[in-house]
Amino acid sequence: MQPIDFSKATQDGKGFQFPGEFEITAVGSASANLPTHVPQLLERAGLRVLHESVRHRHSGAGNFVSVTVSFHCDNREQYEAAHVALRASPDIRYTM
Repeated sequence: MQPIDFSKATQDGKGFQFPGEFEITAVGSASANLPTHVPQLLERAGLRVLHESVRHRHSGAGNFVSVTVSFHCDNREQYEAAHVALRASPDIRYTM
């Protein structure tokens, strides 16, 4: 997976502005306890998780769950580290 090119997004003053609060969504198996696991993975990556923001939703058949979490990051590297940390988990299929 290629890293996000933030230079294009910020040239016109739009896009990501650091430092700031951002959301990330991870999707994976419903049996993996992701509502608890995702914030833990982000904290282990050194990010400040906004625990009150954690929300989740099960797929129609109940096999998968999406977990959305807000977190604070000071720079692009921290934002990218959040995706890397979550994608490294075998329980997570993808992040958005």
